[in-house]
Amino acid sequence: MSTREHLAALRRDGEVLAGVAAETDLDAPVPTCPEWGLRDLVRHLGGVHRWATTYVTTARTTPLDEDGDLERLVDGWPSDADLAEWFARGHAALVAGLESAPEDLACWTFLPAPSPRAFWARRQAHETAIHLADARSASGESASFPPAFAADGLDELLYGFGGRRRAGMTTTVERTLALRATDRDARWHVRLTPGDPGDIEVAPEDGDAECIVTATACDLYLLLWNRRALEGLQVEGDRAVLGLWRQQVRIRWS
Repeated sequence: MSTREHLAALRRDGEVLAGVAAETDLDAPVPTCPEWGLRDLVRHLGGVHRWATTYVTTARTTPLDEDGDLERLVDGWPSDADLAEWFARGHAALVAGLESAPEDLACWTFLPAPSPRAFWARRQAHETAIHLADARSASGESASFPPAFAADGLDELLYGFGGRRRAGMTTTVERTLALRATDRDARWHVRLTPGDPGDIEVAPEDGDAECIVTATACDLYLLLWNRRALEGLQVEGDRAVLGLWRQQVRIRWS
């Protein structure tokens, strides 16, 4: 996907999430993030948007010393009455910053990408999409994303985050997982290798695996981000492989 397409997705999904935040009880639990209520989710993503905007608009080349403390980074959370508007302002600033950023922007990033601008557009598009799925779950709805966008999100997750030691996978034996999209010509063969942490190796191919999941790209995207259960999906083989992924892989926002 192009940066322009990522920006369009970021704009669309952020605006939808702002609407959910304005119309839903902020005390509503988020089933896909059991430790959070909607208030926590909106604060988190609003903080992440502002954190990302800082790199893009100031061309900062070193990581912020926030130690994961978004509340300190944004100088405190707004009141509940102002939360949806606060979120919308931060989201709009991020989109505007990315749209106006030069193609040769040089700033800090943490995953491989063609350029820093392309990295932040893609990363924030998928950060926002996954948390839109969370917000919809708080309002009793489900999220749906276009096949091309969902497949791109799986690529970022598996090839990008999967290659980081911080993904946290630990296994004593090699395990294999195959993902097959039904609405797009896309396949992923995932090999989990032993170690503490172990490695996650991915290839864009079909092949034998201990567990094979066949579903739409959107369902695979939500499944691998642990935002969807297995019910209703075609799963062949040893489901314990998916259990290992769902229990152990941890993706940080930075």
